[in-house]
Amino acid sequence: MNEFIVSARKYRPQNFNTVVGQQHITTTLKNAIKTGQLAHAFLFCGPRGVGKTTCARILAKTINCENLQPDGEACNECHSCKSFEEGTSLNIHELDAASNNSVDDIRALVEQVRFAPQAGKYKIYIVDEVHMLSASAFNAFLKTLEEPPGYAKFILATTEKHKILPTILSRCQIFDFKRITSNDTVEHLAEIIANEHIQAEKAALQVIAQKSEGCMRDALSILDKIVSFTGGTVTYQNTLENLNILDEDYFFKLIDALLTQNLADTLLLFDEINRKGFEGDIVLNGFATCLRNVLVCKDARALQLLDVVAGMEEKYKSYAQKISTAFLVSALQIINEAEVQYKMARNKRLHVEMMLIKINYLQQAIEITSANGFVAKKKRLDGPIAIATKSLPSLTTKASSAEAANSNAAAKLYIETPAAASNRPSAIAAPTATEVATPAPTPAISGGLGQQAPSGGSKPDLLALLQQHTAARGYTVSAVKQPQALTVEKLRAAWDAYAQNYLANTKLSAFAAFQQAELVVESDIRFMVRTNSHINKNFIESEKTMLSDFIQQSFTNINITFGIEVNASDVVVNIERPLSNRERYEQLATQYPTLRALKEGLRLEIE
Repeated sequence: MNEFIVSARKYRPQNFNTVVGQQHITTTLKNAIKTGQLAHAFLFCGPRGVGKTTCARILAKTINCENLQPDGEACNECHSCKSFEEGTSLNIHELDAASNNSVDDIRALVEQVRFAPQAGKYKIYIVDEVHMLSASAFNAFLKTLEEPPGYAKFILATTEKHKILPTILSRCQIFDFKRITSNDTVEHLAEIIANEHIQAEKAALQVIAQKSEGCMRDALSILDKIVSFTGGTVTYQNTLENLNILDEDYFFKLIDALLTQNLADTLLLFDEINRKGFEGDIVLNGFATCLRNVLVCKDARALQLLDVVAGMEEKYKSYAQKISTAFLVSALQIINEAEVQYKMARNKRLHVEMMLIKINYLQQAIEITSANGFVAKKKRLDGPIAIATKSLPSLTTKASSAEAANSNAAAKLYIETPAAASNRPSAIAAPTATEVATPAPTPAISGGLGQQAPSGGSKPDLLALLQQHTAARGYTVSAVKQPQALTVEKLRAAWDAYAQNYLANTKLSAFAAFQQAELVVESDIRFMVRTNSHINKNFIESEKTMLSDFIQQSFTNINITFGIEVNASDVVVNIERPLSNRERYEQLATQYPTLRALKEGLRLEIE
């Protein structure tokens, strides 16, 4: 019985022309070999299974070929090529950086670089998974990588380019490998099954190419597994069964049920899928892919983005014509949210069913009504909402020009509503008032007050008339007090009155902070508070807003401000250390000598 070799090794490319899907790289390398413009270090980066290590080996074999072909390919007949294929070449060294990532391994490699090749033109060092090297190993590799001998070539390969130090990247010629397209994968698989005399449907090969996601090694491994499972005949159905892929017909049935808002058929269809052994995440992913393909078919220019099996393009196009874009976009958003939250859901089946229920009633949510041929937008408000206000009657005064000219003072009033009066804090908050400036000596008031003073009587009191006029309307009218002078005595009285609130609430530490503070008046509108500790200062600063309002209210002056500082001379508090047992004994023995005699007589020891 012959030893079985997996297809990924058996059909590994042996020259640049057989590399699949990387023509932009193979062409560049062949031209560099033909013109002799080879860099001393190459970096091959890209996804897994796209040919990085394969191209590195082909490049190593080709540049040492003794009979190089005109197209830049190796001859595969010379001694160098045959020794490479047999694995006996002494000029090509491969290092797996995943398992040899220490600085000692790199130092050993650097030591080998010092020796010139015994046969052949170049010594090639292929370092696979180079991103796994430690930082020390990278640093040990820098100098050799920057200025190697003329006979040394380095080919580095990695799947994670972002993990490599910038100093390494700047010393290499970088080649970015791309994912292999589905069409290239299908063509390569078709060549292999033709050589192996395997019967396979094109739709099955397309499913394998989609499942491999651009990785040729994965595609060949899947093909080997399906061939073993089916005994040499690869069909669309057995490929779906082996790869645990849900048939797209189920998704089209789901779409039909959801478009007709038939919730019962939708849930029964999902139950059938669930009984076949497909998990909810497979349903979510497959359904999202199906709707995405339908959305792509909405525009003919985007058809090249459609990646489906042969014969399904027309079906997707037909569904794209009868489904609105709004429905597709909204459904995709719902499925995406369900996929993100799927792992956290405890009842995963109910989680998927809730997603289907939302999409089932999605059409009702996105329907818009039209009126007179125009789209009627939903309004948040039917009209502007007015602010409820209550205006005061105007005050009209009559005074002679002589009296108006002789009046040198004005009476200042404020009108306060009952609501404002009830909400005003009794001790701290300042009253809310509307100030009205009116000439003090007025002979008569008419208009809004509805009264008129007699012509020969005494002058009426404006405050009394306002109180009479507004009493029936529920307002309180009082005179604005004049500002008081800022003195230390009055300030200390107001300060202590504020501190009494803390004493009444048994907050003794806060009360003590206010009692210990020193007040110094600096001007008519400013004073300084001096405390003996930073703790007291921080506490008073936290109360500064409420305290300022209280002081301003006490002096009827909103311009009063104050600052807080700590006294320059810190208060020194002497804390006595507790006496030890021996020190207490010595103190008592000095006071009572008989205690010492008793201790010595009984031969006691002090602990």
